[in-house]
Amino acid sequence: MSDYCNAMASGAAADDTESDEDSETDSEGSANSLSGRLHWWSEILLIGAFYGVYTMIRNQFGSELGESVKQAAIDNAYDMIALERAVHLFGEKGIQDMFIEWDLFIQFWNIFYGFCHFAMTIGVMALLYWRHPVRYGIQRTVLAITTALALIGFAFYPLMPPRLLNDCGPFGACDLTYSYVDTLVDPGGFWSFNSSAMMEISNQYAAMPSLHVAWAIWCVVAGLPVLRRRGARLALLAYPWLTLFAVMVTANHYWIDAVGGLMAVAIACPAGVLLARRLPGWLAPRPAEQPAA
Repeated sequence: MSDYCNAMASGAAADDTESDEDSETDSEGSANSLSGRLHWWSEILLIGAFYGVYTMIRNQFGSELGESVKQAAIDNAYDMIALERAVHLFGEKGIQDMFIEWDLFIQFWNIFYGFCHFAMTIGVMALLYWRHPVRYGIQRTVLAITTALALIGFAFYPLMPPRLLNDCGPFGACDLTYSYVDTLVDPGGFWSFNSSAMMEISNQYAAMPSLHVAWAIWCVVAGLPVLRRRGARLALLAYPWLTLFAVMVTANHYWIDAVGGLMAVAIACPAGVLLARRLPGWLAPRPAEQPAA
């Protein structure tokens, strides 16, 4: 999918791959071979501004809106559970029950859930920025559209995550027919959605699609074509599956939320390619046209 995206945008994906094999210095990285040039400071400003606007809008449509949104989130959660049961794949509780007594194991996945979501995404972006600027311009745009699509889902389809179904706090359904454990509370981790700070800034019902899974899939789409070492490629391929396990064992998502994340990336890829082709060179560099012989 990533080669397809890059090929559509610049016609240079094949040349880029070949240049990686022939030289440790990517030909994309040569300023003389590009029409347009990325600037680290503008990228930081752009990404920071985008994420700030995303966070503000996400929380505007979230759990702080009160009982009407809460009831919609509960109803949507029951709908998702009914759908999973209809296909005989309602298994999040069983997965959590298998491991919930292993405190250190659960704490590891709590940290994985909170840390890798950002660390892996930033790592792939940094790799592309420094070594593959043409790919970076395209894939950064794909990531932005993926995140924007997730924002639309959060705004128009509030969804109560499993951990809140039997929670009797201000954001929970207090449905005691369920017995999920909010693992960020017990056994705990570096942070919790139940902390007063997180309650103030976090949309508790931003679950469909799973942005954790969507970003993990994006990491594979963006990063796999530029990795050469077998171990690194296998680790990257495993990352979305590990993320899927993390979001379920911590009771933060239903597996169907991950399907929503996959769909967001599938839509964002061609849309991001088309948009990147129309962006100025300082946002999406392209190989410079060679003068006619």
